[in-house]
Amino acid sequence: MVSNPVHGLPFLPGTSFKDSTKTAFHRSQTLGYRNGYAIVRRPTVGIGGDRLQFNQLSQAELDELASKAPVLTYGQPKQAPPADFIPAYVAFDKKVLKFDAYFQEDVPMSTEEQYRIRQVNIYYYLEDDSMSVIEPVVENSGIPQGKLIKRQRLAKNDRGDHYHWKDLNRGINITIYGKTFRIVDCDQFTQVFLESQGIELNPPEKMALDPYTELRKQPLRKYVTPSDFDQLKQFLTFDKQVLRFYAIWDDTDSMYGECRTYIIHYYLMDDTVEIREVHERNDGRDPFPLLMNRQRMPKVLVENAKNFPQCVLEISDQEVLEWYTAKDFIVGKSLTVLGRTFFIYDCDPFTRRYYKEKFGITDLPRIDVNKQEPPLVKQELPPYNGFGLVEDSAQNCFALIPKAPKKDVIKMLVNDNKVLRYLAALESPIPEDKDRRFVFSYFLATDMISIFEPPVRNSGIIGGKYLGRTKVVKPYSTVDNPIYYGPSDFFIGAVIEVFGHRFIILDTDEYVLKYMESNAAQYSPEALASVQKHVRKLEAPASESESKQTEKDPGVQELEALIDTIQKQLKDHSCKDNIREAFQIYDKEASGYVDRDMFFKICESLNVPVDDSLVKELIRLCSHGEGKINYYNFVRAFSD
Repeated sequence: MVSNPVHGLPFLPGTSFKDSTKTAFHRSQTLGYRNGYAIVRRPTVGIGGDRLQFNQLSQAELDELASKAPVLTYGQPKQAPPADFIPAYVAFDKKVLKFDAYFQEDVPMSTEEQYRIRQVNIYYYLEDDSMSVIEPVVENSGIPQGKLIKRQRLAKNDRGDHYHWKDLNRGINITIYGKTFRIVDCDQFTQVFLESQGIELNPPEKMALDPYTELRKQPLRKYVTPSDFDQLKQFLTFDKQVLRFYAIWDDTDSMYGECRTYIIHYYLMDDTVEIREVHERNDGRDPFPLLMNRQRMPKVLVENAKNFPQCVLEISDQEVLEWYTAKDFIVGKSLTVLGRTFFIYDCDPFTRRYYKEKFGITDLPRIDVNKQEPPLVKQELPPYNGFGLVEDSAQNCFALIPKAPKKDVIKMLVNDNKVLRYLAALESPIPEDKDRRFVFSYFLATDMISIFEPPVRNSGIIGGKYLGRTKVVKPYSTVDNPIYYGPSDFFIGAVIEVFGHRFIILDTDEYVLKYMESNAAQYSPEALASVQKHVRKLEAPASESESKQTEKDPGVQELEALIDTIQKQLKDHSCKDNIREAFQIYDKEASGYVDRDMFFKICESLNVPVDDSLVKELIRLCSHGEGKINYYNFVRAFSD
């Protein structure tokens, strides 16, 4: 392109010249790329690189100019005149939407119907958006019908909104003043109007019918051909002929139900049935003879006779399709009468002959309905857990709140305060245990054993109670059937195993020998002989040592002389009986000593004359250090 830089010269051939400095005469690039997309842009320079002297319009500016009204040329356009205003009461005058609906009404005070269906018409007036509900009048209905809700605007909710024709459709429920109406259909005008306004109508529904109204409709007349059955002949032939059946009613499946027996009488003369109760002596029931009076029993009713008031009206042939007959009463079959299922288990000889002659049934055996008691389930105790005695643990399996096991009260009264004492040694491989001695106390009242170890100074073993009162089980007995040690198991040389420790009986006291001799049947001859032999061995050296000691010790001579004097003086005193046993009760360790205070309490309970001068001297001689008294020598003064 050639330009004329000299202003004032015409742009004509010969008056212009080329610019020798320009070498590029290509068109500017108008296509570019940004972020990978091709974008068209307007050129800013022309051919040769000269800047363009005009601004190119965009497409949006061109569209604006094309759509701009030519106001400058033709002036402002004139507006069309507004349409004439037509009020709603003129536009929708006499235009009413009609809907078919129904609502359900409860009937609480009737035995024939629980509810009724009432059909109504809902009218919607387009001119003022008002509605009315009208029920078509049914003749002789007994219900106030006609206009149920007068024409008015009806509230839709609690916010004050009212029903509009846009809220109405087929197949919906609307609530008006607490009643729910079901809209099932509408007329042709209503359907066309709603569809023209863009409302999609639901499919129409079938109008609900009132069940009681349908029940009251007159059934079709039925013609029944009279039968040729002669009731008079039946009466004369079967008069005083009654079939007797024995039945039971088993109601044990219900709460407090029981199995009761009845007698069913079937009268052949008029096909009536009677059910009599069977009462037993002292059964606790009122002596009502009949469960059901004599009457005909319907077997199959017609379909519409289910609601027949049987309690106030008698059932006729019109409500019954089939009655119970003699062939329905068969031994071994069940029969439902008045809601109760009776099982017939036997009949009388006349009934058997009748069924044999009439129906040819010969096999009517008696059925045993006595329920056999289930076998007693043996109660199995759980395994012993090792806590307490077996009898105490077993009580938890017998009752929710366990009770103490029963005790032999007579045995406890007879053997009260009777204790058998034995001296035993521990059989142990440990050398330190060989010199340990234990006192076994066997309580005859409860068959319990306690073990006491007399303390020995400088032995390194703490003496005292070794085992509290408890029953000791023999090692060879089982847990389920424990066998406890008894008096017959204790004799000289016997081995007693106590919870894994073995003890050997070495010695006994004098009371054990007396008890064994008075109850020799409980002991074996060898056991009794062992104790007697041991006591004789101890008495012989004891008498020799006692005589020697008496000769050597003047205090012993004084004690023996005092004991002889007291025996002569208190020969007939009442305190002589059981005085030794009284002291042994409080001598738990069998040491021969009791506390001084306990000594005087025992003497006071036995009426011992402790105020006597001789008795006081005897107490002084028997006194021991640390406030203890040797009751062995004291008791000798009161024994024979």
